Amino acid sequence: MAEIQFFRGVKEEVVPDVRITRSRDGSQGTATFYFEKPKAFDGKQTENILGMYMVDEEGEIVTREVKGKFVNGQPEALEVVHPMKSLEAWERFMRFMERYAKDNGLEFSKSK
Repeated sequence: MAEIQFFRGVKEEVVPDVRITRSRDGSQGTATFYFEKPKAFDGKQTENILGMYMVDEEGEIVTREVKGKFVNGQPEALEVVHPMKSLEAWERFMRFMERYAKDNGLEFSKSK
C-alpha cells in the first residue's frame, strides 16, 4: 500500500505526472509532481493543504512545497516539489515510488 495524501487519511485518487532529476554525483535530487484536477480540489475538505504526504509501509515522507494552479479563479492543478538532499532521502523516495508505481500502474522511462 503506497498512496499520496493532501489531507491526512484521505487518499488522493488522481495519479500525478512525476518528473525526477538527480545530481551527477547522485547525492541530491528533486521530484516534481503535477496533479491535473486533483480530488483535493473537490470541495469536500474544508482545511487548507499544508503539504503532500507520501504514505507506505515504511512510514511517511512529507513535502511542504505545494503550489496551486488556478484558471479564471478556479482550481485546476497542484504542483508539488520534493527535494531530496541526501542519498538516504533519494533511496527512501525511490522505494516509495516503486510501491506507488506498482499500485497505480505507472511506468518509469528515462529521458533521452
